[in-house]
Amino acid sequence: MYVNDIDIAQAATIKPIGEIADRLGIPNDALMPYGHTKAKVDLKYIESLKDKPNGKLILVTAITPTPAGEGKTTTSVGLTDGLNRIGKDAMVCLREPSLGPCFGMKGGAAGGGYAQVIPMEDINLHFTGDFHAITSAHSLLSALIDNHIYWGNAAGIDSRRVAWRRVVDMNDRSLRQITSSLGGPGNGYPRQDGFDITVASEVMAIFCLATSIEDLTERLGRIVIAYTRERKPIRASEVMAPGPMAVLLKDAINPNLVQTLEHNPAFIHGGPFANIAHGCNSVIATKSALKLADYVVTEAGFGADLGAQKFFDIKCRQAGLKPDAVTLVATVRALKMHGGVAKDDLGKENVQAVKDGCTNLERHIENVQSFGVPVVVAINRFSADTEAEMKAVTDACEKFGVKAIDANHWAEGGAGTEELAAEVARLADSGEANFAPSYPDDMPLLDKVRSVATKFYRADDISVDQKTVNQVAELEAEGFGNLPVCIAKTQYSFSVDPDAKGAPTGHTLPVREVRLSAGAGFIVVVCGDIMTMPGLPREPAANRIKMNDKGVVEGLF
Repeated sequence: MYVNDIDIAQAATIKPIGEIADRLGIPNDALMPYGHTKAKVDLKYIESLKDKPNGKLILVTAITPTPAGEGKTTTSVGLTDGLNRIGKDAMVCLREPSLGPCFGMKGGAAGGGYAQVIPMEDINLHFTGDFHAITSAHSLLSALIDNHIYWGNAAGIDSRRVAWRRVVDMNDRSLRQITSSLGGPGNGYPRQDGFDITVASEVMAIFCLATSIEDLTERLGRIVIAYTRERKPIRASEVMAPGPMAVLLKDAINPNLVQTLEHNPAFIHGGPFANIAHGCNSVIATKSALKLADYVVTEAGFGADLGAQKFFDIKCRQAGLKPDAVTLVATVRALKMHGGVAKDDLGKENVQAVKDGCTNLERHIENVQSFGVPVVVAINRFSADTEAEMKAVTDACEKFGVKAIDANHWAEGGAGTEELAAEVARLADSGEANFAPSYPDDMPLLDKVRSVATKFYRADDISVDQKTVNQVAELEAEGFGNLPVCIAKTQYSFSVDPDAKGAPTGHTLPVREVRLSAGAGFIVVVCGDIMTMPGLPREPAANRIKMNDKGVVEGLF
């Protein structure tokens, strides 16, 4: 009988969070409990660990996602459990799920099968309130901007050039473009506005890249919120926003400690999407984990062309992190889809389709290796996978000197990843890693975009209209040219066409607009038809989520 992820999670025995903290050496007075099974860890305690040596950093990324599923979070959890089973001191660092996808199409994001973090329902629904705090801090800045304009506009904000949009942590297409302040003079000055999803907020990006409450406050002050009529940038500090915004985030900034099904420690903190933001959990959580464990497994969103590239070029660059190994997740099912097989036919053996689909895997391997970090491929096993199909994957990886290892963590938990864990530990301990970002800070912005497009997406070139060229020139003249670029595009293809599976070449990356994230420290480059506010599908996941007559959540993945 098939058992849902939520059924497995609800049947699990959860240890008191104090026991998990004890294992890490975290004292009780450094814990901020949220009930019995989750807690925040005080940043003051984490600061006391600064002189401890760092553990090894392992990134989990994946091939280009398909409806067949890849399983990065599941693999991250299973790998962590496997490392602990073979005697390693390991913990995992993940992103917090957004309510938008939980109630939309993707469902929950706490792993799956017997490789999950718990309490699963809490993690997927509100958790410790971090996303609400981020939404509130963002909304406070929105209110302060309009209030500043209303009460005399001393900063000289041109209301036609307000760059700060509003956010909500839900998929709601009707809010993408709105008109605000209608109803007469008492309600302010009408202007065009719009909403993004909270995970696309610059406050979220800042939250995940800040290293302390002081750094957080300083970054919030650098946010460019609008421009004057003379096109001079106006920052959040000019409307007195950083102080009160940081106050709203003072508890949220402390990382969240939970556990896996096998009672191994997990930090879950922050949650930007990788298709529209930088797609990594917080720097604070990652750096804290590196002081608390010998091996730290972390995940970057979507495929390696988005999540891993941004992890390396944005997060590692800013935080001074040096990853030691990469686990690249693939499934036979997804490779068959990249090889042209329809979803309904995935249960049939098709070795040629797997071989054809491996072009996608091979490109991701090359891309990750170009950063100077050793790679192992985890084949996230499904019951219908055949030995011939598995061999097609291992043969493809051998061409790059990479091992492909069968991982059965969904069904077996850490026991299903012991071989994978041993290889990951070997790579991390080998000293092979010689990490370097893919482009220098002083490269011109459009050349950075072109570098990512041609090197990682295998595009022939980028296309940029004159308006955007002029905007980029203004950003460089204002001193932002040394920032990294954060490409926002579809996650379903190397190109901007979500239907272009495999490893397309000969395409062009169309740059639609650029957005300055001065506080976060990068330039968002919006490409193709990507939306920063998703919509709900025809049959959203919300339709099946409910409380049963015993007061237990049902239908959450």
